[in-house]
Amino acid sequence: MKYTAPRPHVSRAGITASVMLATTIYALDSTIANVALPHMQGSLNATRDQVSWTVTSFVAAMAIMTLPIGFLAQRFGRRRVFLSCICGFTISSMACGAAGSLPEMVVFRVLQGACGAAMVPLSQAILLDTYPPERHASAMSIWGVGVMVGPVLGPIIGGWLTDSYSWRWVFYINLPLGALAFLGIMVFLGESPKKPARFDWFGFVTFAIAVGALQLFLDRGERNGWFESEETVVEASIAAAAFYVFIVHLTTSENSLVSLKVFKDLNFTLCTTLMFVVGMVFLGSMVLLPLFLQQLRGMTVLDTGILLAPRGVGMMVSMIIAGRMSGRIDARILMSLGMIMAMVSMWETSGFDMNVDDWSVTWTGLLQGGGLGFVFASSSALAFISLPGHLRLQATGLYSLFRNFGGSIGIAISVGTLEHFAAVNRGELGERLTAFSTWFRDPGASMPWLPSGVAGIAILDLELARQGLMISFLNNFKLMAVIGFVGLPLIALLRTSKSIRRA
Repeated sequence: MKYTAPRPHVSRAGITASVMLATTIYALDSTIANVALPHMQGSLNATRDQVSWTVTSFVAAMAIMTLPIGFLAQRFGRRRVFLSCICGFTISSMACGAAGSLPEMVVFRVLQGACGAAMVPLSQAILLDTYPPERHASAMSIWGVGVMVGPVLGPIIGGWLTDSYSWRWVFYINLPLGALAFLGIMVFLGESPKKPARFDWFGFVTFAIAVGALQLFLDRGERNGWFESEETVVEASIAAAAFYVFIVHLTTSENSLVSLKVFKDLNFTLCTTLMFVVGMVFLGSMVLLPLFLQQLRGMTVLDTGILLAPRGVGMMVSMIIAGRMSGRIDARILMSLGMIMAMVSMWETSGFDMNVDDWSVTWTGLLQGGGLGFVFASSSALAFISLPGHLRLQATGLYSLFRNFGGSIGIAISVGTLEHFAAVNRGELGERLTAFSTWFRDPGASMPWLPSGVAGIAILDLELARQGLMISFLNNFKLMAVIGFVGLPLIALLRTSKSIRRA
């Protein structure tokens, strides 16, 4: 598909602003609820790992519904699909705010994620078609800045709404934003050509079963003792079998949900793999850090949101820089620098303690956000640089799918290992205490903060639990850093526009 300029009565700036606003709503919702998780945990009567289902269900639903986007846009038109998704996302957001139990919240978050799945790939594809190829890098940087407004404002708005009103307002805020985005798309965006197509129901159902079973396996595995539980074995078996059937179907069917031609493009394949890794690190850490600041450092939800905002600021600044440097510096250099910055930040975070100062949280957040901004902006430009235009919409959907799927797995792994190793660490710390320990004989002298008797034992037990949880948090931050470094070698294999032209 060749680039065609927008029709005279359609404003390119209006299209850009409208699709960016729609994408910002998604980005806002992916972070705004994170700071409110401890409050939601108490209100919905959920444990720490159960309340994380409100995040993983949202991301998993987005991953599942990303695949049909190409078919839906081709069959019904981009504009109609976009408007329907914005409307559904807004209504389901209101339902999330009114949820009275954890099962209700999970169901409504699934609907919200399913409706929001199309916003990012559609907006990305629309901008790529609206701007000429030589301006794609700048367009993706502008789009990226819009996406990153969510991580900047999300924690602050979420903290302020939760502190001042209720966690439910982090979902109600989507109503005015959704209405404005709906009007913008309706006014500025023209309808794309439509053509009949058959939907691959078999491929979609097998993929949905595979993702759903895998998510249940990751979310419930820790509580069930992993493979000691029959339920966990069944979930893992279903996930593996469904993924196998789905892959076989893709390679043998002429009308599959995904065209494997997109993966013949080296840049696209490498960038989607890198986005899978980045999604694990970014979304996994975005869930862990608010829990750490509120449950161990004792910060309010508003203060937590303010401390998390610099991460988004760093992303915005680095994306603007990446857009300005497009064509002047090798995008692979920016991506490598970004990955190193982000992983160094995560490694530094693994050295926090319960008395960590605000500045340490701020500068590590800025460093991580700045690094991820370089990666996102450069990867978004390089992923589609040599891909044929007729595969672009499907490719943008897969690109988002890999990022969301990686994030879903990252969240499940980080929260699951957090609970497991918190209990293990608590036990190991407790084993070091014996009846001959100094504090047993004279607790007031050795530990002035610890009263004697049963009360002292109870307080000590709580402190062991806090210390065990603290060690588990730090180990998880270190794990995120190691995962990020694994993706670094992929950047060296990417091709730039210059190398593609020479070839």
